[in-house]
Amino acid sequence: MGRDDKGKDHNITLRGRKQLDITGVKQVESFDIEEFLLETDMGFLAVRGQNLHMKNLDVERGDVSIEGKIYDLVYVDQNQAGKSKGFLGKLFK
Repeated sequence: MGRDDKGKDHNITLRGRKQLDITGVKQVESFDIEEFLLETDMGFLAVRGQNLHMKNLDVERGDVSIEGKIYDLVYVDQNQAGKSKGFLGKLFK
């Protein structure tokens, strides 16, 4: 939408909770053995797990490969921080 991001699709491929391939990565914000924080074309993505390490990083293409035990993938929406957390958030006010 108005950007020149030709060919930069954001996709995630998870293989057996051990290998994660992500495309459309703009920047790796931070990482350690338990969490990666990536800026993607679709927002910030937190990858959490155990013994995580970066297998491949291609800055030109925006591709990142992570290996280790993957526990969860969460998109961090900055504009959602102040809002209620859905049905359960409304229920337990």
